[in-house]
Amino acid sequence: MAQSVEMVTERMAVDDRRSVGYRICSRCIMDVSDPEITFDDRGYCNHCERAVSLTQNKLPAYKEGEYRLDRIVSRIKDAGRGRAYDCIVGVSGGADSTYAAYTVRKQGLRALAVHFDNGWNSELAVQNIEQTLNRLEIPLYTHVVDWEEFRDLQLAFLRASVPDAELPTDHAIGALLHHTAARFGVRYIISGTNISTESILPLSWTYYVSDWKYIRGIHNRFGSRPLKTYPSSSLLRYIWHILGRRIRTVSLLNSIQYDRASAIDVLERELDWRNYGGKHHESIYTRFFQAYILPRKFNIEKRRAHYSSLIMSGQMTREEALSAMKQPIADERLLNEDLAYVVKKLNISADEFETIMRAPVRSYKDYPNDLSHYARMRSLWGGAQRLRLVPRQLGM
Repeated sequence: MAQSVEMVTERMAVDDRRSVGYRICSRCIMDVSDPEITFDDRGYCNHCERAVSLTQNKLPAYKEGEYRLDRIVSRIKDAGRGRAYDCIVGVSGGADSTYAAYTVRKQGLRALAVHFDNGWNSELAVQNIEQTLNRLEIPLYTHVVDWEEFRDLQLAFLRASVPDAELPTDHAIGALLHHTAARFGVRYIISGTNISTESILPLSWTYYVSDWKYIRGIHNRFGSRPLKTYPSSSLLRYIWHILGRRIRTVSLLNSIQYDRASAIDVLERELDWRNYGGKHHESIYTRFFQAYILPRKFNIEKRRAHYSSLIMSGQMTREEALSAMKQPIADERLLNEDLAYVVKKLNISADEFETIMRAPVRSYKDYPNDLSHYARMRSLWGGAQRLRLVPRQLGM
């Protein structure tokens, strides 16, 4: 590769931290790299205020958490009687999804693990998935997407110049879990998502993963291959899965005292799981996108949101987070290796990658999307839940 980390770094836009208008939250470490951030009179940002609300309303105290977990597990077991599986659990090889699978097994649930293989798994991720599921005695179903299809979709998002270019993977995972649950007649999907480590993530950094209209619109404009093996789900199909098939998504980690460092210690000790060194770095593409493309093109460091979430759940101090942000986002040698690997695997030239990096920044607002429908649906759905006309999603 003719390009290097240093060459791209020289062309980076001036960091917001050098500007006169720079501001950072006085409680977490979110700052104006999110253009939509707001601050109150105390200097607290809207993101950590929302995190406080989520924590107070959705995370249980210890004893209440035990009761809630027992109640959820009992309901899942009842719904699974007479079926091959009680629940579907999504696995990526990362800490959160692996610990969710570990918790499922500890609670005596009969789970089917589901994995979406998009062609970017690291060797360590494959080892972690196989080894931990074997230890837990959980069967695995893997959906392998056609690589040329998925490559075309990923390139479409890169050419669209949006910061949420990992939506194709995230959407496919959600759709695949619902499709698999419907196929096996399973009513419960266990998710590794959790408030303790993921309470903060700006919409300006990553748009809604479930918006198929947005994904399809970008692919129609910048892609060229039909998506025949790619799992997808429209808004109407998603609603049908909830109302018609009564499929529920359970964020099981929200019903326990989930401390990520302690969870990793358990996984390493009991399952010989090996750490990747970064959140979601089980995927080579994710590692490269978060450590290279996002900070250099979009001035986004997801570490800022990850650390802020840990601050708000008491798993990290603000001082520790600020100190960690001073460390390099990734090893320079690894970044250059990932750069060469990604460009080669995507089958594009160095010049085309440079064109992508130099292209004006866009957002979900520049492409067709269902944002207004989602906002309307959330309002109607919340009202229907309060009136007990539709069920709540358990564990949320």
